[in-house]
Amino acid sequence: MPPVPETILNFIDGEFQPSDEYMDSYEPATGQVWARIASSTEKDVEKAVQAAERAFPQWSSTPVSQRSKVMMRIAELIEERLDQFAEIESKDQGKPVWLARIIDIPRLVHNFRYFATYALHDLNSSSVKHETSSTNYTVKCPVGVAGLISPWNLPLYLLSFKVAPAIACGNTVVVKPSEMTSVSTKLLAKVFQDAGLPKGVVNIVLGYGKTAGQAIVVHPRIPLISFTGGTATAEHIRRSAAHLCKKFSLELGGKNPAIVFDDCNFDKCIDTSIRSSFINQGEVCLCTSRIFVQRGIYEKFVTAFVEKAKALRVGDPTESTTFCGALISAEHRNKVTGYIEGAQQGGATIQCGHGVLPLDLPARCQNGYFVRPTVITDISDDAPAMKEEIFGPVTCIVPFDDEAEVVKRANSVKYGLCASVWTENVSRVHRMSPKLDAGTVWVNCWLVRDLDMPFGGTKESGTGREGGKYSTEFFTEEKTICIQH
Repeated sequence: MPPVPETILNFIDGEFQPSDEYMDSYEPATGQVWARIASSTEKDVEKAVQAAERAFPQWSSTPVSQRSKVMMRIAELIEERLDQFAEIESKDQGKPVWLARIIDIPRLVHNFRYFATYALHDLNSSSVKHETSSTNYTVKCPVGVAGLISPWNLPLYLLSFKVAPAIACGNTVVVKPSEMTSVSTKLLAKVFQDAGLPKGVVNIVLGYGKTAGQAIVVHPRIPLISFTGGTATAEHIRRSAAHLCKKFSLELGGKNPAIVFDDCNFDKCIDTSIRSSFINQGEVCLCTSRIFVQRGIYEKFVTAFVEKAKALRVGDPTESTTFCGALISAEHRNKVTGYIEGAQQGGATIQCGHGVLPLDLPARCQNGYFVRPTVITDISDDAPAMKEEIFGPVTCIVPFDDEAEVVKRANSVKYGLCASVWTENVSRVHRMSPKLDAGTVWVNCWLVRDLDMPFGGTKESGTGREGGKYSTEFFTEEKTICIQH
């Protein structure tokens, strides 16, 4: 008999609290129910908001040095329990355990440490101007109760990228993780308790976006919303709360190009592009899904890339040799394969992957949501697989001739999150980078992140920036104080 699913409760006012209803959570690798998640309603969100409001006066007036100590303790406890966190995150999301162990959970730790120390310097600084008869200075004040909605692809990694700066700045928060990846929040909430985080500072409300998420978005006493997820959902959020004058930070989707010139470091470009296309099953908003290769090396590039893509192992996330685990759900798997099959029906060539290479899965994974890394060629720029975010292990490779042409083609989608340029020509880098519609342009690398740098997108990839001073600016209001002598 399968094990009895674990029940995951809301975390409100420092305690685990039940909801009136629950929903099933499926393990992506097996397709089996492995947990029961609280399905929260407006009533649960209201309880969380009230708890956050009660906690706000004391937490916001706590010296930033003391807030920092609590956050550093949170980071220490997560690090001590890293393996446990990695195993649960893998089982909940479908990614390989090794990936969660070296990327997701270390980044969770880093986010708390970074903002714990960053706040010590940024929040204690101010601008002062002395006039003949007055002194003007500024202070950064926490806004209040922050509403935070995080996605399913990097569950704790991205949740902490919101929670850490919010509470470092003195806010209290109501968090809603994705209903598909809520189990690991139980471990995080236990860390909050053990680290001595005061009750009500962080409240975690589980459930569907249309109920719990919507209740957070339209709550009149939540003055700011930070959301990471799909562009269509973000549009609904903006429309729902337009009359409430909330602050918004929206980090949305991408259709990210890599532009490969014939003077690139070929081997490094191939290896990095494989990772940027297929890591985390391609379920990363920054993944490369369009690769433009200069015509002189196009055939060579496709041959080398496809050979490496074919060699990537797809299978049980618990095995160390697995590169691609399972996609998040059956519905998402069908969406991804639908794009591949649509491209093939439109005349494109599937070089490897879905429909070309069989899956070789262990017995326990036979009903899981797996798709092989897929490479598409002979496809037009107007095809859906080249225009729309697939969010899976699928990339298209197309040739180009010159710089002006490829910039125009790279910019021809509604997204503008990131781009990669591969060339040894420094003049070309300086010339091209400002012309690319992207919040981040990586040159001869991918996913090299410095949290001091702004992160965000252009066009329909979002509004606002996160990281360092950009997050603290969002989670505070800068107030001018003028004293007349």
